[in-house]
Amino acid sequence: MPEINGADTAWVLVSAALVMFMTPGLALFYGGLVGSRHVLATIMQSFFALGLVSLLWVAVGYTLAFGHDIGGVIGGLDFAGFRDVGQAPSETYATSVPQVGFALYQLMFAIITPALITGAIAERMRFSAYVAFLGLWSVLVYAPVAHWVFADGFLGAAGLGALDFAGGTVVHINAGAAALAAVLYLGPRNGYGKRAFIPHNVPMVILGASILWFGWFGFNAGSALGANGLAASAFAATHLAAAAAVIGWLILERIRHGKATTLGAATGGVAGLVAITPAAGFVEPWAAIVIGLAAGAVCYMVVQVKAKTGFDDSLDVVGVHLAGGILGALLTGVFASTAINAFEGSLGQLGKQAIAAGVTLAFSFVATLAILKVVDRLLGLRATEEEEEAGLDLTQHAESAYTPDAAGTSKALTHDDIERMVTELIRATHASDATSVVTEGTTTSGAAPG
Repeated sequence: MPEINGADTAWVLVSAALVMFMTPGLALFYGGLVGSRHVLATIMQSFFALGLVSLLWVAVGYTLAFGHDIGGVIGGLDFAGFRDVGQAPSETYATSVPQVGFALYQLMFAIITPALITGAIAERMRFSAYVAFLGLWSVLVYAPVAHWVFADGFLGAAGLGALDFAGGTVVHINAGAAALAAVLYLGPRNGYGKRAFIPHNVPMVILGASILWFGWFGFNAGSALGANGLAASAFAATHLAAAAAVIGWLILERIRHGKATTLGAATGGVAGLVAITPAAGFVEPWAAIVIGLAAGAVCYMVVQVKAKTGFDDSLDVVGVHLAGGILGALLTGVFASTAINAFEGSLGQLGKQAIAAGVTLAFSFVATLAILKVVDRLLGLRATEEEEEAGLDLTQHAESAYTPDAAGTSKALTHDDIERMVTELIRATHASDATSVVTEGTTTSGAAPG
């Protein structure tokens, strides 16, 4: 039987905590990018995932992803309800770490992946519909893809042989394809293309991006599943790619707009982190820098194209996570080096990476559309025009993030106060067929007006 290694166990548990911290970081990142009427609703979508996905992972998610392989497609029910997931190591995965520690580490990936999708459809999905979508997507989409790549499925080492060190395919392409489907299904926000949508709190965005960068060391270096040289190499690749992507994004932004923005730096850094995720444990430091520079430039250009099409990917999930995830997956097949791991970049490996990316994109897109259709039929996905204009904070959660009184100081609102505000805002919306009673909204730096 495998024996527990104390150092490996400590590193995996610390990494699990780091990845968990990424979800609140994502909540702040997204929350700062939306308008002040929607900030709590946006934060809630990420925070709620910590609750619901955790319970679903214990019930069925982990066993579907890492249970005994059934035809290379899905895991069996060996570990349903965390049965036999205890202090002893698994004989298959992370053999020097208690299986419960490995399962919880993987849980944190399962939590943040669907939370990424919410940035694409910010400011327009009803919370009850989001809850249903979140649960169904986590079980029916995330768990199978995790099995295909991370476990004994047909795309990973046991099958096709595609490389994905920490989730470029499982997390970013998967979530990015789902985001694309959700944007196309839901359509744009009210007033999109007719009024400016600008971030309401840029310091919050920078704080969120910084937390993501910090937590990403657990995401990537933790995927070595041990306190070893591979973890250190992945740690270095992660940081260097993010740093290079900041530069890559800002160079093009400066050329195009004449200014380098803090939003651009934050978005570029995230793009680099996305692109290096599949490659972190396979490439040398110089290659990580190349991947980062390419990610900053490519994701910037994709976002610019989106801004001209009327495609309302609110917070550029498709432009950053789908484009960055595909780029990183492909470049892993180019730059993988036996100096770091037991794989070498080649034309054949590039082909395997492309197949894995394409299969994941197609499956996630189609499955997400099906889930959205079912939830829409049962609950209704889209907030009404009046609810969007009044703000999802008030209409979905009966809360307001910022409530200054006449003197400019903040005050607590009673439930009656909030109901009265909603009524007044809806009445004002009906009374005027103009644009909106409030003009705040969202855009990332790449899609800024002008």
